[in-house]
Amino acid sequence: MGDGWRLALGTLTALPTPPPTRVDAAVARRSLLLAPLAAAPLGLLAGGLAWAGRGLGLAPLAVAVVVVAALVGGSRAFHVDGLADTADALTASYDAERSLAVMRSGDTGPAGVAAVVLALGVQAAAVAALLALAWGPLVVGVAVALARVAHSAACLRGVPAASGSRLAAPYAGSLGRPSAAAAWLLAAAALGAVGAVAGLDWWRGPVAVGVAVLLVTLLVRRAVRRLGGVTGDVFGASIELTLVVLLVGMT
Repeated sequence: MGDGWRLALGTLTALPTPPPTRVDAAVARRSLLLAPLAAAPLGLLAGGLAWAGRGLGLAPLAVAVVVVAALVGGSRAFHVDGLADTADALTASYDAERSLAVMRSGDTGPAGVAAVVLALGVQAAAVAALLALAWGPLVVGVAVALARVAHSAACLRGVPAASGSRLAAPYAGSLGRPSAAAAWLLAAAALGAVGAVAGLDWWRGPVAVGVAVLLVTLLVRRAVRRLGGVTGDVFGASIELTLVVLLVGMT
């Protein structure tokens, strides 16, 4: 468990973490299953800021923007960068090598900028709406942690890594469908329970998780067709899109 835990913390948060002694499919699989727990500090950060900002009587939208900004910093903007690079690559060219070159260039084009602005904007709007609920900050914090579960849909057996993607190589195809399904069901139950505590319909959590998994699955299929497989940037994009769906689904 040690290497899997260190890999999950090191890739999902900005917390100082010793590197794993090895990174292979088994370690990657454990890190995927531990991802929501590894992201719990980010959930605590988001929920705590939301609760404190509301308690101080600050404007809900301003508090929500601070929460989203803290999440970006708490992950070293790693996932936001993945969303931008994925959007640019999938709109740049129908040639796989050209698209991968765009993804690796480090520059951000109009598609990437639009994707990041829209995703973060919707996240902030949803957080602001959830602040109206007595237990809204709790919903925000749990959604942040659970958003890390749906990207396991990008690592199912049979999904290849794109050519030259060293980050995706140990993850791609490392997770069996039964393990992934169990993780999704637990996430759906947890979000549904938290929603019920907050006074929401119990089914909102399960539906939001289901939609998120479907969206990530469609993204992965598109990446496999266009890029020949998944990359670390696709993983980051899947996390940001999942957070959008979970937050909006709970409003």
